[in-house]
Amino acid sequence: MASAEDRNEDVWHDEDAGPVVRPYAMTRGRTQPARGEFDLISLVVATRSIPSVAAGLQPEHVTIMRLCQRPLSVAEVAAHLNLPLGIVRVLLGDLLDKGYILAREPQPASHMPPERIFKAVINGLRSL
Repeated sequence: MASAEDRNEDVWHDEDAGPVVRPYAMTRGRTQPARGEFDLISLVVATRSIPSVAAGLQPEHVTIMRLCQRPLSVAEVAAHLNLPLGIVRVLLGDLLDKGYILAREPQPASHMPPERIFKAVINGLRSL
C-alpha cells in the first residue's frame, strides 16, 4: 500500500503537468503552414490591432497578434509562446492567410551586397 508521501509525489502542479492541449491539436494535425516559409529570423508584424471579436482565432493566434504589434522574429514569437517552432509556423501561416500579419523573409546570401561594400562601410565608420 502506498504511503501518503508517495501519493503526493504523483501530484502535478501547474507547469509540471505540461500543456493541457497537445500542440498537434492546436494546428488540427497540420505540420506545414498554409502560406509562408517562416525562417527563424523572418520578421513578423501584425497588420492591424487585435480584433475585438477574434472570430475563428485561437487564443494562441490572439497572443501572436498582441506580440507582433511591433516586429518580432519567428524565433522570438516561439520563445514567448513556449511552443515548438513547427506549431508556431503553422499558426503564423493561418494569420498570414487571413491577412492579420505580414512576414518579411531574410534575403538570400546571393542578394547581399559584395563583401567589399561592407569593408568600405566599416573603414568609413572607423575614420570618423
